[in-house]
Amino acid sequence: MIERFEPVWQRWVGRRIPPASRVELDHRRIFILPTRVGGTYALILFLLLLVSINYQNSLAYGLTFLMLSVGVLAILHTYRNVSGLILSGGHARSVFVGEPVQLRLRLESSGHGHQAIALGWDSEQLEQTDVEAERLVDVSLTLPALKRGWMRAPRLRVESVFPLGIFRAWSWLDLEQTVLIYPQPLAGKMPLLQGVQPHAEDDGHATTGPGVDDYQGLRLWQPGDSMRRMHWKAWSRGQGLMFKEFSDLSGHDLCLDFMALGGDIEERLSRLCYWVLELSQRQQPFALKLPGFLSAVDSGDAHREDCLRQLALYGVRA
Repeated sequence: MIERFEPVWQRWVGRRIPPASRVELDHRRIFILPTRVGGTYALILFLLLLVSINYQNSLAYGLTFLMLSVGVLAILHTYRNVSGLILSGGHARSVFVGEPVQLRLRLESSGHGHQAIALGWDSEQLEQTDVEAERLVDVSLTLPALKRGWMRAPRLRVESVFPLGIFRAWSWLDLEQTVLIYPQPLAGKMPLLQGVQPHAEDDGHATTGPGVDDYQGLRLWQPGDSMRRMHWKAWSRGQGLMFKEFSDLSGHDLCLDFMALGGDIEERLSRLCYWVLELSQRQQPFALKLPGFLSAVDSGDAHREDCLRQLALYGVRA
């Protein structure tokens, strides 16, 4: 039953609280309902009222109306604690599939302070913070990156049960936060474009060293070799210190080709993502070829980010 009315509820909330990067909570954006404690409180009030009517006891009447007054004041103070709070979404850093996305939020108080403000995407897992009068607070929340492409953060739940816990004032906000998710890097053989791969008859000279392309094999470790390329599994098996050797071909521009790989689309993109990161770390110029896209041969941070962006958005509808 709840799932059937979920789309209707989402459309109504979208009209009531439209998406915005900066939102100030007011009477149109705040909802207030009793909590479970508040329901118990109301039940006790009702029973006290029945006892008062039945026994015509002035003290019982006084206690009943005193508790009723406290409940009414709790509504006003719970609403006031949330009202006037300003929330805005910050920039989120791109991550790879499987990593947590850090979304930054800023809470501002234009007047009075706000106590015990709870924030989160799930009502069961909320992060609580206080905002002092005329101050601001930065809060970081995490979401899992499940698939590549643009990820839009769901509506943020903002609530408070301060001061008595018998009423909950809350709101659902869409702060228009989006983050680009890159494919998950997957190691494998370098997918070079057909026709530019190293050949034995080429004039270039194969070289070995830290700036490398393709795995060639193992050799005995020598003083001065990088510890990063040690084959520790061989050492643990008692085969001695072995060094992983890779090769490169000087004078050749590398081009990572989508069509040179097998497997499904996501696996191909993950392999390409791995080599984009690897070659960028080595500061080795390369090009990236996807169906309908061919980058220039380049290196550096800007080139890496452009290639990762193309991989993340490949085949994704705008």
